[in-house]
Amino acid sequence: MQDIQKFYVSELKAGRSPKTIRVYHAVLHNSLSHAVYINLVSRNVSDLSTRSLPKQTRYERRPFTKEQAQTFLEKVKGHHMETLLTLAITTGMRQGELLALRWQDIDFENRYIQVCRSVRREAKRGLVVNEPKTQAGRRKVVLSPFLIEVLRQHRAHQESARLQAGTPWEDHGLVFCKKRGEFIDPTYLLVVFKKMLKEIGLPSMRFHDLRHSAATLLLAMGVHVKVVQELLGHSNITITLNIYSHVLPSLQQEAMDKMSDLFHPPDDTRSDSDEEAT
Repeated sequence: MQDIQKFYVSELKAGRSPKTIRVYHAVLHNSLSHAVYINLVSRNVSDLSTRSLPKQTRYERRPFTKEQAQTFLEKVKGHHMETLLTLAITTGMRQGELLALRWQDIDFENRYIQVCRSVRREAKRGLVVNEPKTQAGRRKVVLSPFLIEVLRQHRAHQESARLQAGTPWEDHGLVFCKKRGEFIDPTYLLVVFKKMLKEIGLPSMRFHDLRHSAATLLLAMGVHVKVVQELLGHSNITITLNIYSHVLPSLQQEAMDKMSDLFHPPDDTRSDSDEEAT
């Protein structure tokens, strides 16, 4: 047990995060549990190390306010990432889903995107394209006429870029790609995003916070939480409720205000006959 604790301490000093240490512990614990099961060892000594695990600090989500979101979309107009960022903040699609999106996934006539893959960078394999982790992740995202027009314009610009690039163009059918059609690296996208926030004068945030911004804004506008769950691709509504519980109290207040107005309307809604009687 002491050896395990020393290992965790040394890894923390080496710069590993508490989350990483907990992943190490989970792998070690499962391995030792299997060793106990097949009688290689008499007990799982990692059980005694659980209490000494470093606490994992929870990231504070920083979604845009309505005003910040409007400012952001206004300022990114004309930028080569405009369409990607617009889609991120209006649909809540994940970074990997956006970077893996292909033109064949967009139904312009029926106005929806079929989310069916995601891309991410892995340590030894580079950029890897995978299917969604859950069935809920494979979903349709309905598009507004505004987004359809934005995507049409983006496709026209991309076609011009493809013709200009000529033979070196790598045709992966990607909606969002580099100058020669290659996949955009998630790290590069984050650098560009952070730089834009700084130039606009908005608070720094993760790219994933655009997804949180979309969900928060939709809930604040009165969109049903079930709709938001399906849009985000959460496997069940409990996940959505747990993540966005901070938005719900204000919605409950609004609901109660509406109920109050229903049964106790303001004085100025009285009928003319009531006014004559007074």
